[in-house]
Amino acid sequence: MAKKIKKRREDLKAGEVLCSYCTAKCCRYFAFPIDKPKKRQDFDYLRWFLLHGRVAIFVEDGTWFLMVYADCKHLQEDHRCGIYDVRPQICRDYTTDNCEYEDDALYEMFFETPEQIWEYTQAIFPPRKGREFSSAPVSALEVSLPLLG
Repeated sequence: MAKKIKKRREDLKAGEVLCSYCTAKCCRYFAFPIDKPKKRQDFDYLRWFLLHGRVAIFVEDGTWFLMVYADCKHLQEDHRCGIYDVRPQICRDYTTDNCEYEDDALYEMFFETPEQIWEYTQAIFPPRKGREFSSAPVSALEVSLPLLG
């Protein structure tokens, strides 16, 4: 497969399609709005989401989203749609006018790990006695290293 050259939108010639130069970012995840967390327990739920891997949480224009990384099963090796003529309406409605072709996850906030959301929660809520969450976060390094002793 030939490597696609990153072309700027403004350099497209008449009749050229931006998708011809993209790696199909829009077909590699889906995201949906979630309630804005207000309490510690809300953040613990978000941490739970992040424990499941291949997910992220981001905030854009004040709205919180859960992002699920999952390539469309009809995405072909050349980054084109394998069912273009019969693709779902949501795909037909999508335009490249404001797509994320040039952007690499430029959000107000972006959380990829449970530790990040835990640290954020600790920063915005005053300390209190006892456990902050139902279980303390454990880093991957702590889990993978055997106990010395």
